[in-house]
Amino acid sequence: MTFWDHLDDLRGTLFRVGAVWLVLAIGYFIAMPWLFDRVILAPCHNNFVFYELLRSVGQWLHLCGDFFTETFEVKLFNINLAAPFFIHLSTSFLLSVVTATPYLFYEIWRFIRPALYPRERRGVRKALAIGTVMFFLGVLLGYFMVYPLTLRFLSTYQLSAAIENHLSLNSYIDNFLMLVLCMGLAFELPLVTWFLSLLGLVNRSMLRSYRRHAVVVLVIVAAIITPTGDPFTLTIVAIPLYLLYELSIVMIKERKRTHE
Repeated sequence: MTFWDHLDDLRGTLFRVGAVWLVLAIGYFIAMPWLFDRVILAPCHNNFVFYELLRSVGQWLHLCGDFFTETFEVKLFNINLAAPFFIHLSTSFLLSVVTATPYLFYEIWRFIRPALYPRERRGVRKALAIGTVMFFLGVLLGYFMVYPLTLRFLSTYQLSAAIENHLSLNSYIDNFLMLVLCMGLAFELPLVTWFLSLLGLVNRSMLRSYRRHAVVVLVIVAAIITPTGDPFTLTIVAIPLYLLYELSIVMIKERKRTHE
């Protein structure tokens, strides 16, 4: 294929991905009232699955702390006239981007496949499959644990008894989308590290020797991707990032040195 043929193929790929995103965004826009009440706002209610799990753990271990026994409800308010409409649009689009990730990886595979050898094709296909699974694992962890913990801590935290907390719709959605999406992207760390190892840029010994430096870098990254900037949220995000770093070390195979 000539350069222009490749460019035309790329244009077709981008068009198909854009079409899928648009169709999904329209579908989510139509279903958003139902999704908003039952999915996005679910962490605001006491019957959310993670809160039920906390209460079950508290009963099983006979824990009496408020963290395991208290009821939890959050009521949102809106002060911006146009906010509900724009949140409706932006949330529909971001949900379409998240759910279209497997198709995006498929189109990437379809575009680069002709340029790969059979052995390279198996490796790239495996990497894209792992990347898809890891991304959704991160999204699920962010939705079911990281964000509920963040919401529960920050919405009940009181600087003074004279200050009553009221959570706005904009604040809730910004934190929700940012944390869930960033957790999905953060779970791609082992895949990125694996690619870098194939290029010879990193190896297992190097990752082990720079473990302390990596902790500092991961804390900085966690501070950047957490919209609230508080120590609690930072810790909740930084711990999974560090565990992913350790997983990256396990995934990389140590290359055997050849002796002349």
